[in-house]
Amino acid sequence: MADMSRISERAGAITPSATLAVDARAKALKAAGEDVIVFAAGEPDFPSPPHVVEAAAAACHDPRNHRYTPAAGLPELREAIAAKTERDSGLVVEPSQVLVTNGGKHAISSAFATLLDPGDEVLLPSPYWTTYPEPIALCGARAVVVPAGADSGFKVNVDQLEEATTARTKMLVFVSPANPSGAVYAPEQVEAIGRWAAERGIWVLTDEIYEHLTYDDHRFSSMPVLVPELADRCVVVNGVAKTYAMTGWRVGWMIAPPDVTAAAAGLQSHTTSNVANVSQRAALAAVGGPLDEVVRMRKAFDRRRRRMFELLAALPGVTCLRPEGAFYAFPSFAGLLGRLVAGRLVTSTLELAEVILEEAKVALVPGEAFAAPGYARLSFALGDDDLEEGMARLAKLFGG
Repeated sequence: MADMSRISERAGAITPSATLAVDARAKALKAAGEDVIVFAAGEPDFPSPPHVVEAAAAACHDPRNHRYTPAAGLPELREAIAAKTERDSGLVVEPSQVLVTNGGKHAISSAFATLLDPGDEVLLPSPYWTTYPEPIALCGARAVVVPAGADSGFKVNVDQLEEATTARTKMLVFVSPANPSGAVYAPEQVEAIGRWAAERGIWVLTDEIYEHLTYDDHRFSSMPVLVPELADRCVVVNGVAKTYAMTGWRVGWMIAPPDVTAAAAGLQSHTTSNVANVSQRAALAAVGGPLDEVVRMRKAFDRRRRRMFELLAALPGVTCLRPEGAFYAFPSFAGLLGRLVAGRLVTSTLELAEVILEEAKVALVPGEAFAAPGYARLSFALGDDDLEEGMARLAKLFGG
């Protein structure tokens, strides 16, 4: 028997990222020569914009970037992020409120670590991105799941949040456009939730990483812009990963009241120190540059979104809402559960995902990873040919 005392209870209780696990297994199968279509990855299939890469290459040759820089981020990048935030969402902040982090995931963890104490409760609407509960738990706090189903477009309302609130509730995690559902809250919904949080004195962590990826007549709305009185209890999380196809560069940021940013910067000074300078220079070129590449990518995502929705709707036993934002479809496979698929009885989307990967060589993420059993997440941030081939394999497997 393994000596469990070798591993801390804190680390031992953490569940590895389900999305990264599926992606890793799919890549391992590919490396072994299998022809796998991967709908699991949460990253654009485009290369980073050329001017970003050129800025990084130039930065490599500048000795200034070979040294430590301020833990909170390059001053010019913090200024550019503040300017970009005002340009894109209308939120006016000072550069001193910006903390540059090692990706958006690090920004989320830093925000929780800075604000949460053991025993605090965090309202977490579901379906939710797999990472949110884990850093909450690492703080000794508790995630209180507030479910939102397809009947509400995967969006929670004030009544649900009020019902889940207790004397220990300290924070709400709010995400729009949302991963995994692709839901985009209307401005009046964002405002109503923000006003409720402000009146309740509850902190809001609003994750705006998909702000530029909305479709049809859906538009991104920033909660602290619509509800200015919330600003003193609001943390905005964002990054370059999705908007600029820069997932591997690992640059994100949090924007918070000055005292919170200062405390989080102090924490970062003892954990990671500064983000890699070359990556920061690349991010500076991204956020300070034009949005032309973003517009081009969004057009491609929109085309793929409509095509994936059309093909999912044609699958027997599958129902799906039209994605409103981000780059994910989140269909229900409930009509297939309790049936034979490829000669195997499947009773959960966990089992179904296994069958799909083994029999059709298609990787998707089961809804259990997002607190939404019966559903699965399919990314349409992949090439058109792969999308068509992957969906054709599913149709063949399900008899559609």
